[in-house]
Amino acid sequence: MLIDEKELIQKSIDGDAMAFEQLVQRYDRRVLSMALKYLNNEDDAKDVYQEVFIRVYKSLKNFKHQSEFSTWLYRITANACFTYQTKTRKRKQVPLEPSENEEENLLYNKADTGTPGPDKVYQNNELSTEIEKALNKLSPKQRMIFTLKHYEGQKIREISDMLNIKEGTIKKYLFEASHKMRVLLSGYCN
Repeated sequence: MLIDEKELIQKSIDGDAMAFEQLVQRYDRRVLSMALKYLNNEDDAKDVYQEVFIRVYKSLKNFKHQSEFSTWLYRITANACFTYQTKTRKRKQVPLEPSENEEENLLYNKADTGTPGPDKVYQNNELSTEIEKALNKLSPKQRMIFTLKHYEGQKIREISDMLNIKEGTIKKYLFEASHKMRVLLSGYCN
């Protein structure tokens, strides 16, 4: 039986650790995914993930149900990503050597296993690297809005609620980010 979200929130506020754990389990993948797409680093995303749920635990009693819990949670996640990146100023390093899995993929022949051949793996890795570089050239707000819209599939209204920014401003950031991404990736688009 699925417990109502409001009931889980109230039980969590009242000190029920199992209720809070259930609340975390409902959103943990989305929070981690959002942090990972924004920060482009698994370790950093895990740090932010932990920080988000610590913040949620500490401030859950202040949640007033004026918005959806998910909107409130994603706002905390976005703020935690901004804060983390500002504090660390880390940039993802692209390894010079392929990882074990990439080497394995390069050894397989597409005809034998159905997996992409070496050329396709290289092209996909190169394009992914260029997309990450282009994302990192966006301003923090542009990157967050672009990530929420295009990677997380959030609607403009939801992003507006999450980030507490007017919808028109969200559209402006999204337009600017999309334009900049097109320019930066123009050599890869047909």
